Amino acid sequence: MGSIPQVAERMMALLSTVADQVGRATGFVQRQSRVRGSVFVQLLTFGLLGNPTASLSTLALGAADLGVTLSPQGLDQRFTEAGAQTLELVVGHALRTAITGPSVAIPLLERFTTVAVHDATTVGLPAIFADRWEGCGNGTETPAAACKLQLQIDLRHGQVRGDLFDGRDSDRNQTLDTTLPAGSLRLADLGYWDVARLRELDARGIYWLSRGHTQTALRSTEDAAPTSLLALLEANPAATMDMPVWVGVNERMPARLIARRVPQEVVDQRRRRLRAAARADGRTVSATVLALAAWAIFVTNCPPELLSAEEAEVLGRIRWQIELIFKLWKSHGAIDNIRAVHPWRQLCEFYAKLLGMILTHWLIIVSCWHMPDRSLTKAAQAIRARVAVIAYAMGSVGELTAALLQIAQSIAAGCHMNSRRKHPNAYQLLFTVGGEVLA
Repeated sequence: MGSIPQVAERMMALLSTVADQVGRATGFVQRQSRVRGSVFVQLLTFGLLGNPTASLSTLALGAADLGVTLSPQGLDQRFTEAGAQTLELVVGHALRTAITGPSVAIPLLERFTTVAVHDATTVGLPAIFADRWEGCGNGTETPAAACKLQLQIDLRHGQVRGDLFDGRDSDRNQTLDTTLPAGSLRLADLGYWDVARLRELDARGIYWLSRGHTQTALRSTEDAAPTSLLALLEANPAATMDMPVWVGVNERMPARLIARRVPQEVVDQRRRRLRAAARADGRTVSATVLALAAWAIFVTNCPPELLSAEEAEVLGRIRWQIELIFKLWKSHGAIDNIRAVHPWRQLCEFYAKLLGMILTHWLIIVSCWHMPDRSLTKAAQAIRARVAVIAYAMGSVGELTAALLQIAQSIAAGCHMNSRRKHPNAYQLLFTVGGEVLA
């Protein structure tokens, strides 16, 4: 179970002990110097968390809070390959550190050990780093250098795990779901669709829920001839369907197909978006994709007695909660908005901003994740407003614990969302699936 003292201990170890160790290992610190790895990491992380567009002068002023005198020129000289490697290793350690908070009391989620949502976001980097983080383009519309952040977030306890990959790497190569315990539910978009992986998850006692893949062959029985998803839907005149199917040509994995016809205004809106996206990419939308826009389609291995069709559709929509995390990290933490000109400084700032948002999430986990109506944006704003307090308290675990406890109390008291009638929040949908939406 996560707690404020645990977060203080992990944060202190990460930003002090680990940062100093990797600073020496990378060669960032080659002799006795007051600007140790921990000073460099804390200076950038807290400075950019408090002000993502901070100048060199502003960042250097923060060195005094860490007991070091450092000029803007002295800081600029430390934006090197070794400095970037130091920050990258600290970020990797943070993404592998388990912080788990009290479970949010939502009955639908409590049916599963964890409810793990997977997704990725890509951040473009200067082309000079193409051999380090390989992108998939020519440096214009699609960057030649890019880093892909893969994340797994447990919606029950808030725990975040992640890894960094080349921008061009396929989402299906991620391995974050290899450690999920039996009884978990994995939610992922179609970029992660892999029948062999889904079969492996099923064999480990892990449930999964995904949108239906347009190109996957389906069978109504194990021995039936394979058919397309669209053909199977069009053969059923009902507005809703919930039926057992076999997925794949060779794998023939048993699963459950859940589909519902959506209102015509939703169909029209989806098709407009599909055509607009296709025009932007210089292609056309296939007739199959346009036809499937008339349905909400999910495939799962959850049995009906565990998850109804209506509940499955709500959980399918809740998968977008991880997109809100990425949106927060990009809008609030500006991890993809680096204004520096010097390439090594750009890379250092990317890692430092990402580290700041991971630490922000740790504090959110133990302060308000258990609140169904938590507002991540309000919580992140509260933490940013008090980042100087955290920096000052890095002298000891006791001081840091006291500072984090005070911040957590403020977050728990004031960081709530307002309920909505017309467009219910995610927590309202989870609480009221099958019933009336809460006022």
